[in-house]
Amino acid sequence: MADKKELERQIYSFEIRAEEDERGKIITGRPIVYNSRTDMGYYDEEIASGALDNTDLTDVRFLVNHDTSRIPLARSRRNTPNSTMQLWTDAEGMMIRVLLDTENNTEARNLYSAVQRGDITGMSFMFGVEDEEWQDLDKEKPVRIIRSLSTVVEVSACTFPAYEDTEIQARSKEALENARLALENAKRSAGNTELVDTDLQLSIALFDFTKTLGGT
Repeated sequence: MADKKELERQIYSFEIRAEEDERGKIITGRPIVYNSRTDMGYYDEEIASGALDNTDLTDVRFLVNHDTSRIPLARSRRNTPNSTMQLWTDAEGMMIRVLLDTENNTEARNLYSAVQRGDITGMSFMFGVEDEEWQDLDKEKPVRIIRSLSTVVEVSACTFPAYEDTEIQARSKEALENARLALENAKRSAGNTELVDTDLQLSIALFDFTKTLGGT
């Protein structure tokens, strides 16, 4: 079992939808999908089936673009019926259902409109890793398999979801740096430190790439 690590953020292009029922404006989506490989720039990443089986989901916030300086738009506290965000896990990963206060919260109203129009289509989440496996560290594109998530503390509607297949998203410098460090640590653990210098050169090129595409 791997040691617990710092919280991470990953961005995926999983569907988010705007709905309405008797309670008001609703956003639904699946922020975590099992066995769906995503290009993280430095490596491919996949969350294995059952990774959420023992995950701490007692207190999860719903934000926009991970902006912790803003008031959460919803929150799941022990997933009680009174929580403004309901979440559940199944054979495919995690689903969420968010009740937005669009009457009293301008940001909630703006988000609902953006999702309804298709301007925001992605979701992201902040999590801790309990157990992981790295494959093909000696190859150009290693693979990180996340076997177990220790906690999920936040889910976000995301302006820039990752592209599918092999394209690299113009993600933030922070996200790229986190990915680079994760790969470096894995290679050091595997005794492949000779590959780190190449990765440092690659990081510079990727940062320039994000600037070209308007990344922050």
